[in-house]
Amino acid sequence: MSAISMILVVVVAFFAGMEGILDEFEFHQPLVACTLIGLVTGHLVLGVMLGGSLQMIALGWANIGAAVAPDAALASVGSAIILIEGGQGTKGIGSAIAVAVTLAVAGLFLTMIVRTITTFIVHIMDHAAEEGKSRIIDMWQVIAICLQGLRIAIPSALLLVIPSSEVRAVLNAMPSWLSDGMTIGGGMVVAVGYAMVINMMASREVWPFFVIGFVIASITDLTLIAIGALGVSLALMYLALDKGGSNGNSSGNSGGGNNTGDPLGDILDAY
Repeated sequence: MSAISMILVVVVAFFAGMEGILDEFEFHQPLVACTLIGLVTGHLVLGVMLGGSLQMIALGWANIGAAVAPDAALASVGSAIILIEGGQGTKGIGSAIAVAVTLAVAGLFLTMIVRTITTFIVHIMDHAAEEGKSRIIDMWQVIAICLQGLRIAIPSALLLVIPSSEVRAVLNAMPSWLSDGMTIGGGMVVAVGYAMVINMMASREVWPFFVIGFVIASITDLTLIAIGALGVSLALMYLALDKGGSNGNSSGNSGGGNNTGDPLGDILDAY
C-alpha cells in the first residue's frame, strides 16, 4: 500500500470515528466506511462486498439505555485494512468478518476511555460557560469530537504499520479448518444480524413483503438494481393503498381514534 493510500485510510478512519458520535454523514456505517477504504486503496469491489456483509450485522446493533452497541467504525475500518493487506481477495471476506466482530467488541474499551476523558472536558466547558468564554467552549467541543476520530485513526495507523507481507503470512499460515470455520461463522453472524432486524420489524403486514423479496432474490437473472426497483415500487404501492384505505375508513367511522388496525401503517402515518 502506498504512502498516499495510507494517509487517506487514516483520514477515512478519523472521519468514521467522529461520525460515530455526530451521525450526520454516516461515515461510521460499515457500507460507507469499507467502501471508502476500498476506494482509496484501489480495491473498491472488495470494500463494497465487505461493507455490505458487515452492514447486515450492524443493522442489529443499537444503543439501548446504558448498553452501548459494538463499535461499528473500528470494526469496519480495521477489517477492511486486514482484508486488503491480506491479499486473499474475496476468499478473505469471511475471515475479515470474524475479525470485525472482535474489533467491534474491543472498540467498546476505546469508547469507554474517550468518554471518560470527555467528562473532564465537560467540567472545563462548564467553568468556561460560567465565565462567559464561548470561544473556549467551542475549542473544547472540537477537541472532544477529534478525540472520537483519533479513537479509530490511531488503531488504523497501527494496523497500517504492520507490513502486508506479515499479514499475508499469518493468514496463509492458518489451517484450513480454522479459515473455513471463520468463513462459516462470519456468514452465520450476518444471518443473526438480519434475523435481529426482522424480529424488530416483523408484523402481519410486513411478512408478505419478506416472502416476496426472498422469492424474487432467488431469480438469478435479476440484478440488485432490479430487485431494489421492485422493492421501491412495492413500498410506493403499499403507501398509496394504505392512504386510500385510511381515507375510506375515516369517512365511514365517526371518531375511532388514530389506530387503524395496521401497525405498520400507523407508524408510517405518525412518521
